[in-house]
Formats: sequence, C-alpha cells, structure tokens
Amino acid sequence: MLTLEQIENAILQLPPNKIGELLEWFLNLDYKRWDVQLEKDIAEGKLDALAAEAIADFESGNYREI
Repeated sequence: MLTLEQIENAILQLPPNKIGELLEWFLNLDYKRWDVQLEKDIAEGKLDALAAEAIADFESGNYREI
C-alpha cells in the first residue's frame, strides 16, 4: 500500500488535465460516501429530531422563503 507521501508525490507528477480528472473522481467518491453515511444516519433515526423540529417550524409558520 502506498503512503500518503507517495500518493501526494504521484499527484504532483500529473499533468494539469489529469489533476482535474483526479479532482472530479475524488469529489464523486466523497459525495457517494457522504450519501451512504446520510442514508445510514436516516435509517438509524439520527436525524429524526432535526426533521421533527423543521416540520414543527414549518407548520407554525416559522420559516422564510428564499
């Protein structure tokens, strides 16, 4: 397995257009992992209190349109 330093050095050797491709790939990976974590948190009920609070605020008129 490569060390972080080796990965960083390899990235520095990439041509500019490949760095852009790498950045796009990395961001997509991060978004997918975030989606997985969010789905897990929802399934475990970790966001239930926040959702209930938001719904209560909306139903009481405590919101603003943007």
